[in-house]
Amino acid sequence: MFAKEVYVRRRRTLLAKMREAGQSGLILFVGNAEAPAQFKDNCYKWRQDSSWLYYWGLDEPLMAAVMSIDSGEEILFADDVEIDDIIWMGPQPGVESKAASVGVLRHRPYGEIAAWMEERVKGRPVHFLPPSRYYNTLKLQQLLPGGKPSEALIKAVISMRLVKEDIEIEAIDAACALGYEMHSVARDAIEIGIVEQEIVGKMESVALAKGWGVSFPTIVTQHGETLHNHLHDKRVEPGKLMLIDAGLESNEHYASDFTRTYPTSGKFTAKQREIYQIVYDCNELAFSLTRPGITYREVHLATARKMLEGLQALGLVQGDLDEMVAAGIGGLFQPHGLGHNMGLDVHDMEDLGENLVGYDPDQTRAKQLGLGSLRMARRLVAGHVITDEPGIYFIPALIEKFKKEGLGYDFVNYAKLEGYYDFGGIRIEDDVLVTADGARRLGPCRLPASPDEVEAVLAR
Repeated sequence: MFAKEVYVRRRRTLLAKMREAGQSGLILFVGNAEAPAQFKDNCYKWRQDSSWLYYWGLDEPLMAAVMSIDSGEEILFADDVEIDDIIWMGPQPGVESKAASVGVLRHRPYGEIAAWMEERVKGRPVHFLPPSRYYNTLKLQQLLPGGKPSEALIKAVISMRLVKEDIEIEAIDAACALGYEMHSVARDAIEIGIVEQEIVGKMESVALAKGWGVSFPTIVTQHGETLHNHLHDKRVEPGKLMLIDAGLESNEHYASDFTRTYPTSGKFTAKQREIYQIVYDCNELAFSLTRPGITYREVHLATARKMLEGLQALGLVQGDLDEMVAAGIGGLFQPHGLGHNMGLDVHDMEDLGENLVGYDPDQTRAKQLGLGSLRMARRLVAGHVITDEPGIYFIPALIEKFKKEGLGYDFVNYAKLEGYYDFGGIRIEDDVLVTADGARRLGPCRLPASPDEVEAVLAR
C-alpha cells in the first residue's frame, strides 16, 4: 500500500472528474471475494480488483465502498473478524484502523450495504465499473437490479490510471527489476534435453519468492508461432528457438512483461539470425519513435513497414512497401498488435473495455489482421506505460489460409515461405515509459536483446 494521502487524493480527483462531466449521485465500488477452486475453503490464489486497489488500497476480500459525488461522503463496508476467523487466521486489525489507513472516516458492516443502498438510492444515479468476476456481477445485480456500468465513471477511471504517477513508475521499475531476474534465471536454465516445465519452475520460483507471483500464465515454448502457447511439456531440442514471454507481479501488484527468444544451441542459425535481426530492428525502431504526440497506431504501422522491408530483402515478400502495409500483409507474419498498456494489470484496465482504454475518441479500431489486434493505439502522453513487442511468426495454417483464399498473391512469395513452416516464431518485448521528451525502458537495465548480445550471454 501507498500512503493514505495517495488514496485520498485519487478519490477526490475522481469525484472532481465526475462533477466536471456533469454527473451526480453515488459511486459504488465492489471489491473481489475469495473464489473457490474445488470446494468452499480451497480457493484460487487471492487477487483484489485492480481499480479497488487503485482507489481504496485495501487488499482483502469482501469489501465495498460508496462515494457521494454531491457531498463527497465516503463509507467503507467491511466486517471485523470474529472468533472463528481469529482461530484460523490469528488476530486481525479492525475495520476502523483499516479504513483510517486509507483516509476513510466512516464504515459499516459488509452485510448492511444492501439495506443502505435500498434506503439511500431512491432514484439517484449509481455509477459502477463493469465487473470482471462472477461474484461481483451477482453482487451488483443484487444491489442494483438491471443496473448497467457507468461510461462516465469508466472514462474517468481510465483517464487517471492511464497516466502513471511517480510512485507507480517506481513500483513498475521495481517489478521490472524482478522480472529481469526471473528471465535471467529462465535463460540460464535452457539446456538440451530438459523439459520446458523445468525452466518454468525455476523462473516462477523467483516470482513467488520475491513478488506476488506471475502477472499472467507463463509462455515458454519452442513453438513460438503459437502466440499463447502455455504447454510446457516438450524437451529442449538442439537448433530450435525458445520463446520466453513472462512477467512478474510485485507484492504491490504492479506488473512487468518481457519476451526474449533464444537459440537452444547457443547460437543462431543463419536463417534464425536473419529473422531475429528484423524483429530486433523493429523493436529498436518502435522505441525510437515512441514519444508524446505520436499515436501508437502510427508506431505499429511504421514497424510493420520495417518488418516487411526486412522480409522483402529475404525474398519472402515483394512489391511496394506502402501498398503491402495498406493491404495488411504484415498481419500474415505478425497477427498481433505492437503493444498494450501495463500497470496494475499486465493488460492494464482491459476489463473496463479494450477500445475505451486503448483508443482515443477520434480513433476507430481496424478490422485488418494484426492492426485490428492493436490494444493500444492512442496518442501518447508522458506517463503512459506500454509494451514494445514486435514479432515474426511463420504459422503454416495461417499461410495456407491466405494462399487458399487468394490473399496477397501480388506480394507474398508462398513458394519460398514453405521453407519456413518449421521455423517457429520470434518476439522481443520491452516495457516502456513515455517521458516528457521521448521514452525510456523500464527497469534498472535491459535484458540482452541484439543477436550478438543474446549469443554472448548464452555462452557464459
